[in-house]
Amino acid sequence: QVQLVESGGGLVQPGGSLRLSCSASGFPFSRYSMNWYRQGPGKERELVADISGFGTTTNYADFVKGRFTISRDNAKNTVYLQMNSLKPEDTAVYYCMTYYNDRNRWGKGTLVTVSS
Repeated sequence: QVQLVESGGGLVQPGGSLRLSCSASGFPFSRYSMNWYRQGPGKERELVADISGFGTTTNYADFVKGRFTISRDNAKNTVYLQMNSLKPEDTAVYYCMTYYNDRNRWGKGTLVTVSS
């Protein structure tokens, strides 16, 4: 059974940092790309960043380039999102996702609130 469990969200001031983690199980983790999405209040879910199975290729949405870094530790079956220089507009529920066995697999998300 595929499970994705996000953690690390919380309340942070503008300009601050957080590191999100997503612990994965139930599939051969290192063989699959992983994605971070987010959904802000009243907004549609959007792709933030993705990383290839062995971590050699990463892609970022323009709105996070230079501020966020996606990485993975295949020995720990975990993908990370380091978020720096956070802005109020980064407030959202952050989800990790992978495409496995012909379906998108989602975690339940972790809430990030950027506010003073």
